[in-house]
Amino acid sequence: MNKLAGKSKGFSLGSTVQSHTKGIWMWCVPHPEKPNHTLVLLDTEGLGDVEKGDNQNDSWIFALAVLLSSTFVYNSMGTINQMAMDQLHYVTELTERIRAKSSPDNGEVEDSADFVSFFPAFVWTLRDFSLELEVHGEPITPDEYLELSLRLKKGTDKKTKSFNEPRLCIRKFFPKKKCFIFDRPAPRKQLAQLEQLQEEDLDFEFREQVAEFCSYIFRYSEAKTLSGGIIVTGPRLENLVLTYVNAISSGDLPCMENAVLALAEIENSAAVKKAIAHYDEQMAQKVQLPTQTLQELLDLHRASEKEAIEIFMNKSFKDVDQKFQKELAESLLAKRDDFCKRNVKASSECCTALLQDIFSPLDEDVKEGKFSKPGGYQLFTQKQQKLKNEYYKVPRKGVEAEETLRKYLESKEAVADAILQTDQSLTEMEKEIEVARIKAESAEAAQNMLKEMEEKTRQMMEEKEKSHQEHLKQLTDKMEQERAQLMAEHERVLSLKLQENERLLKEGFQEQSRKLQKEIHDLERRCKEESSSCNIL
Repeated sequence: MNKLAGKSKGFSLGSTVQSHTKGIWMWCVPHPEKPNHTLVLLDTEGLGDVEKGDNQNDSWIFALAVLLSSTFVYNSMGTINQMAMDQLHYVTELTERIRAKSSPDNGEVEDSADFVSFFPAFVWTLRDFSLELEVHGEPITPDEYLELSLRLKKGTDKKTKSFNEPRLCIRKFFPKKKCFIFDRPAPRKQLAQLEQLQEEDLDFEFREQVAEFCSYIFRYSEAKTLSGGIIVTGPRLENLVLTYVNAISSGDLPCMENAVLALAEIENSAAVKKAIAHYDEQMAQKVQLPTQTLQELLDLHRASEKEAIEIFMNKSFKDVDQKFQKELAESLLAKRDDFCKRNVKASSECCTALLQDIFSPLDEDVKEGKFSKPGGYQLFTQKQQKLKNEYYKVPRKGVEAEETLRKYLESKEAVADAILQTDQSLTEMEKEIEVARIKAESAEAAQNMLKEMEEKTRQMMEEKEKSHQEHLKQLTDKMEQERAQLMAEHERVLSLKLQENERLLKEGFQEQSRKLQKEIHDLERRCKEESSSCNIL
């Protein structure tokens, strides 16, 4: 383990019969061959320490090591004989320590049938190995030696069942099996001082074997993944450890399905926050209120919303019933509506200030009585029209430009009517005609305002549908990716089960083969169900 970390010292090397490491120790180092990967080394306390007096502790440590690792290295002394297998009884207890699902859905198939889908690769390292690897005078590889050692015996008596059980568990639960043998690293008298020995003081064969072992781990040990192809990161590993340990401490069994869902709750909530933060950042950079039109604001919203949804989709997983995506959609809708309100307010304030600035000279002229003379009304309307034209020329007044102007002119109708009625150059008939014209203009403006409101409502409804379609599109794409990932995982597990079934039949174990065939049929059934089912709300 220290060599894997690229060091000669680190994890304590026990040189007595007493367990030296307590619990599980972790060492994280940059992966020497895979960029952007961290090599996480977990060193457990020795199993079977005579001082413990409680095998429950060992069983839980064994189960935790299996759950947390992508490659599980079981280290034992000497050969793979029945004593070594008996010491590995913890593997037979995994069905009592781990659950794949919170509630198994098929009574005919054991929950442990899914272990192979998320269990690590199994590497058996045999230290101080002194025998020749030969069978019937022919040399064999360590892997072939492991395969031979995992062969079952025929029979139904208790002794045979006890012989077969750990072997069958290793064959069924672990997707890959590998074996390494190690010579004694140094003469017996020097073993107690291994940490003080220089590299060249170690046995040459041992050094070569260690180099081969490290090379294999670096090259073939994969990133830890959970059911559904979820790659474990540092924060995820922390949450997994807490979830598993809390389950054990509370008297429950660590459950892969529950652990993934608990992890999903944490990460999906964080994904919503990251997506909203990105939306806020993008809108703050792009939007300058007031926007010239409502559509301009909606276009900016839609572009930022699309990016936010993409971030959520990339960061989230196992979003049951799209709970968190709906939360994101509601938050983005609320933010859009808030932007629209702020846009209206900004435009109204901008236009009000602009009107006061542009029309203040006209107000001063009214106060000074410049239009209280014959022909004054015509002068008033001409100057008012000129100032309206100035107002129209000012850019980026926003969505309330017309409505604010209409309200302003409406507030000045009494003044205009007073000037009209006191203008002695106009006949009563001309005055009545002018009043009628003003009323018609006002009615037309109100009608235009109604049409504008209807158009804004249409735009908002259209934007809502586009938002729904964007959520739907990205959700569909993600579900297709997850489905493809799930089907690939099922195919991998199915292939492993078929290979094991073929070996069982070849070795003549019909009963074990029938049990495995039930698992295979159940997996095939689930594959068909998952390939055809798709619920999008």
